[in-house]
Amino acid sequence: MKNLQTMRWEGHCLALIDQTRLPHEESWVECHTAEAVADAIARMVVRGAPAIGVAAAFGLALAAQKVCDETRENAWRSITQAARGLRQARPTAVNLSWAVDRLLKRLAAIPGEGAQLASGALSEAKAVYEHDARINRLIGHFGLEVIPDGSQVLTHCNAGALATADYGTALGILRAAREAGRRLHVWVDETRPYWQGARLTAWELVNMGIDATLICDNMAGHFMKLGRIDRVIVGADRIALNGDTANKIGTYTLGVLAAAHEIPLFVAAPLSTIDPTCAHGDSIPIEERPTEELTHVHGKRVAANGIAVANPGFDVTPARYITGIVTEIGVLSPPFEPAITSALKAQHTLA
Repeated sequence: MKNLQTMRWEGHCLALIDQTRLPHEESWVECHTAEAVADAIARMVVRGAPAIGVAAAFGLALAAQKVCDETRENAWRSITQAARGLRQARPTAVNLSWAVDRLLKRLAAIPGEGAQLASGALSEAKAVYEHDARINRLIGHFGLEVIPDGSQVLTHCNAGALATADYGTALGILRAAREAGRRLHVWVDETRPYWQGARLTAWELVNMGIDATLICDNMAGHFMKLGRIDRVIVGADRIALNGDTANKIGTYTLGVLAAAHEIPLFVAAPLSTIDPTCAHGDSIPIEERPTEELTHVHGKRVAANGIAVANPGFDVTPARYITGIVTEIGVLSPPFEPAITSALKAQHTLA
């Protein structure tokens, strides 16, 4: 099984695998500033809620390095300015602001000047990376509960190693099932318009040696009706307290289809993806992506000139369509609000 890496810290720069060029080219983008990290997040060089959170943490570490010779006041001003830029890179995934807030809280407690802040920022960014890698494996472990031997699983978008620091969330569960010796087949939908399923999930599954079949997004209902799919597992970019979940556009459609065919749908995500300030899904901001993602394919226009375009990057699946949420402390079951509240109280034991 090929070891897939999303990012690596190289002393004074963050190297990110360029996911816009996968699966045909494995190239790396070097980010030497927080602004470069924010740009890479916005352009989806790095993507996936946990991964952009970790990348943002290293982005703040880079910002702190640039002002390590400054007074604390000047250094803090530059760091908080970089934090604002990173937060604005993509609005829907809550892990980004979670990671930024975690670093700022840590730095606020560190005495000393710019040098001390720079050292603390890098140490905390590395801790965020290790935390994500550790909890992804825990999600895989607890996810074995929802993947019996012989499962036929539909995925949407990409929630594998490429979407995290390491191992993956939704695909991490499938990876754990494979490592446990369970037989499974994965149905990979393309995930238009950015093709994360066809380009990234398919690439990861091939590299992991997991049996998989690529289908169009609009084929899911057909294969459910034929009995070829017996569960759906997706990742998440933000989860409200009541369990409503924002994920890649098209997830809501799969939730409705799965319910109609009595197929369980599971969300796999770390507790950091839960937004405790968000009571329900209507409060989740939805990112609007560039129109060219719909009108062009590989740089060539395929849509009629003059046509209006709507391109939301995410939708919200109501909690009533979700069977369970697989986290690093176990599988949360409905009713989700009390389950999520209890899980968040227990979260500090894994920090």
